[in-house]
Amino acid sequence: MNALFIGRFQPFHTGHLRVIENVLDDVPFLYVGVGSAQYSHTLKNPFTFLERKTMIEVSLSDIQRKHISIIAIPDIHDPPHWVEHVRGIISDFDVIISNNEYTSNLFSEKGYRVRPTEVFERKRLSGKEIRRRMISNEPWEMLVPKPVAVYLKQIDAVNRLKEIKPYS
Repeated sequence: MNALFIGRFQPFHTGHLRVIENVLDDVPFLYVGVGSAQYSHTLKNPFTFLERKTMIEVSLSDIQRKHISIIAIPDIHDPPHWVEHVRGIISDFDVIISNNEYTSNLFSEKGYRVRPTEVFERKRLSGKEIRRRMISNEPWEMLVPKPVAVYLKQIDAVNRLKEIKPYS
């Protein structure tokens, strides 16, 4: 039973990592679908697909990476056809790993089993909160895996976010 975990990962944080670690105990192979893959350099989606893929890769051990494939899933903005769109990109999965109601409903309606994840500090561990903290010069590094914090500093993510549009 292979699984698909879909998220935007803007940025990849410790909650995402814990979900992956927990899921790998139960499935032989996990696809990590990076949603909204074609978007970047916006406040909602500041990081490119390749940057998000790198964040995930640097967070995983070599053993875990053997059981994971990171796949770009561009948006099509056509909900009735979105599941088929995803299946056209990734066809070898039996279960969806998601707490996103929209994603869960779309896949459930098509007969897929949806497995919710444990929620880890939802208020703090959200991409929106992490991006807000980065822009506001508040501590954020402890909310992402250490290699992700190093990587985000290397790509000057804080300044990118501040140049896009500050939170009010």
